[in-house]
Amino acid sequence: MKQKLFIIAILVLTTNLIFSQSTKKDSIQLSDIVVTGSKTEISRKIVPLSVSQISKQEIENTGQMNILPALNNFVPGVFVTERNILGFGVSTGGSGSISIRGVSGSPNTDVLILIDGHPQYQGLFGHPLSDAYVASDVEKVEVIRGPASLLYGTNAMAGAINIITKKQNEESFKMTMGAAYGSFNTQKFYETIGYKKNKFSIFTSFNHDQTNGIRTKTDFNISNGYTKVGYELSNHYMLSADFSIAGFKGNDNGSIYAPTPFGIDITRGESSVSIDDKYEKTEGSVKLYHNFGEHTLSNGFHSTDRNSGLMLYQTIKLFEGNNLTVGTDIAQYGGISNQGVLHDSLLTANDVSVYAYMQQNLFKNLTLSGGLRFQNNSIFGNELIPLVGLTYNPSTRTTFKASVSKGFRNPTIMEMYLFFPIPSIQNPDLRSERLINYEISWIQSIFENKLNIEFTVFKMNASNIIEVSGTPQTLQRKNSGTFTNQGIEFSARYAVCKNLFLHVNYSYLDLSKVVLAAPRQQVNISANYSYKIWNLNVSTQYIEKLYTFIHVKPIDPPTTIQSDYLPLNARLSVKPLKKLEVFVDGNNLLNQKYQINYGYPMPGINFNAGFNVRF
Repeated sequence: MKQKLFIIAILVLTTNLIFSQSTKKDSIQLSDIVVTGSKTEISRKIVPLSVSQISKQEIENTGQMNILPALNNFVPGVFVTERNILGFGVSTGGSGSISIRGVSGSPNTDVLILIDGHPQYQGLFGHPLSDAYVASDVEKVEVIRGPASLLYGTNAMAGAINIITKKQNEESFKMTMGAAYGSFNTQKFYETIGYKKNKFSIFTSFNHDQTNGIRTKTDFNISNGYTKVGYELSNHYMLSADFSIAGFKGNDNGSIYAPTPFGIDITRGESSVSIDDKYEKTEGSVKLYHNFGEHTLSNGFHSTDRNSGLMLYQTIKLFEGNNLTVGTDIAQYGGISNQGVLHDSLLTANDVSVYAYMQQNLFKNLTLSGGLRFQNNSIFGNELIPLVGLTYNPSTRTTFKASVSKGFRNPTIMEMYLFFPIPSIQNPDLRSERLINYEISWIQSIFENKLNIEFTVFKMNASNIIEVSGTPQTLQRKNSGTFTNQGIEFSARYAVCKNLFLHVNYSYLDLSKVVLAAPRQQVNISANYSYKIWNLNVSTQYIEKLYTFIHVKPIDPPTTIQSDYLPLNARLSVKPLKKLEVFVDGNNLLNQKYQINYGYPMPGINFNAGFNVRF
């Protein structure tokens, strides 16, 4: 591994010497502007963290109904598990696990999902439900690869995925609608409406997806609605509010090796109200949010939960080249279930935190960054989260980054109290998981910005990881785990010509211990070609050494099952009329036989076709 990293480092330095000779000044492109790495809009070139961005058009070109599988195509180091045409599922056999650099949690407690900057994890289980995020509501997605706990607190130990939703920017009325039908009686219907007049704007959407599933008793259907309203209070203040609700039902026939029918009936919702301010030398936001849900499972489990909070931050330009962000987050989360100590009894936890993050530009091309967060939890006590980093831009086309950051995650209420047969083996004394991440990156633009590449080397050291240990009679969750993950990530976007765009990303992951949903090597290649009224998108993914089953023995090495596969997908669309698009999608065209979740074979060749109409 060290030899490989040394060779790659030499290549990086050599290439930089070649291309740094160019002195032509390039303006910052729109795709360089991100918000997730600093809370306010800023060039990605001066954020010390590794931040990837996926545009609305890139998501649409994949044809994905849910946005999370699209992350595999465009973000190195990220892997999302699937098990069906639609529906990730919950409980045993559930998929939708999101791994960043080999770190996921149970299943996504270490990866924080945000909608427009506010957290989405459930009050009891501490993770999002992946089925709730549909592509039609998304303007773009930003992903922090590596700890984001300084800015977002608990659950961002491995990274953060910020789903930035659409809003109506132009003064007009716009409407889109579409439908699709495909293999396994898979159907999709959606409609979006956008309107803006003077200071008022509104965007609303409705989606319904359903499928019979790829096996008997694996059907799934979901309906969800979303509304976002904005009003310009003045030239400096913007009021916005949003609300979404999703209801989904599904069946899981269990592993093919031990079929066990299981059903879910889940409702998830979220809402927020915010006031944003923006002046020449300062900007910030005050946001109130509330997430809620109800889960009914066929095994008799029932729960309701909530996660509510206040987020307040302000960025101030104290002097030239300086940005100081100060903020506070106040949250309460919890819920009720019909199991154990939570039976008809509301259990909640309170979080209060303050943080400061400062960036200072020196000598025009060097930016130093540093921050500290203090977080207090009513159950787990205090936590300090530091970050230091720097970015160096020897030219407008070249950027070097380095950072050291801490991530952490508080145990969930589920981990402390739920899903053990007897109260004596519950563990309310669990402590927070912790991780330190070291990374360096190089970003390079070549050929007049037609080719943009990014290369990152990282190492993570984690402690206090929550694991289940003991005999079958004494099983208990304990802070007994440690790991060291290290690896490399590479991504490139190349505009071959105005009609052809290529995207490639590669990641190599070296794990100190085997884990699920973390392939050793991952290569994603996508190409998009447009010609007059035609558009063709082709993508493929190579996965090597993905563990789908791990059985840890008391003495012997663990028994593992791994999967290697190479699916090929394509989407062809045509616009016979200016406002009408007709498309056909083909998935797994090489008819690969593989499993991502053990006991859940992925579908072979499958198709769907449909249309989109825009007014």
